[in-house]
Amino acid sequence: MFAAVPLLALPVLVYNLIVLTLPGGFKAADASLRLAQPLFNIRMTSGASWAVSLSDLLLAASLVVLFVELLKSASSKRMAIVNHSLSMVLFIACLVEFLLLPAFETSTFFMLALMVLLDVLAGFIVTIAAARRDVDFGD
Repeated sequence: MFAAVPLLALPVLVYNLIVLTLPGGFKAADASLRLAQPLFNIRMTSGASWAVSLSDLLLAASLVVLFVELLKSASSKRMAIVNHSLSMVLFIACLVEFLLLPAFETSTFFMLALMVLLDVLAGFIVTIAAARRDVDFGD
């Protein structure tokens, strides 16, 4: 049953936990400022310094998780349908948070919600394409 849980719930949960630590919680309007603060710098071979923020790390980790989710959606197990349904519920929750809570009105959370939407669409499209391939229509 754990295999049916969408993995993109983890980055969304991490974002929620980060926002909860802000003064004002979910109503904090300065969430984008906190996420954009550099955590560390990486010295590049060109001599420039690349400032890595919490937002950058969260989005990079989310892209890796999205890749794993897309690989999971290619399976045609019965759990895949439950996974697609739970991904849809996760997207609806993300959409509600994005539209109603000021701390979630950031580009970072928008990108997370977009990744969840892509997971939902890819899951349903792959499932439909696999079902169409399995059904053989005669003349």
